[in-house]
Amino acid sequence: QVQLVESGGGLVQAGGSLRLSCRVSGRTFNTYAMGWFRQAPGKEREFVVAISKNGGSAYAADSVKGRFTISRENAKNTVYLQVNSLKLEDTAVYYCAADVAGLGRSASETYHYWGQGTRVTVSS
Repeated sequence: QVQLVESGGGLVQAGGSLRLSCRVSGRTFNTYAMGWFRQAPGKEREFVVAISKNGGSAYAADSVKGRFTISRENAKNTVYLQVNSLKLEDTAVYYCAADVAGLGRSASETYHYWGQGTRVTVSS
């Protein structure tokens, strides 16, 4: 069973930054596309950003373009999400997810494994 463990969330003021990490168990991390999703209180889970297996391509939701950056270190089985210029509306639980098919699409149902989430709270 593949396990994903997120870390790095916390309380930050608007305009601040955080770096979220997600470590993935197993030996086939480099075959997975990875994604980050988030769920704000009272809202449905939404796609944030995804990255290809080798890290060569990535794409983000319009709401975070230019502020959030995804990256990965396959040697460390880890994917990162750098979140800058945080806004109040970025407050959510952030989840990383693994797509074993390696496609990295925005639809949550295409991801096979999920972490438990890390909470990001943005204050004014």
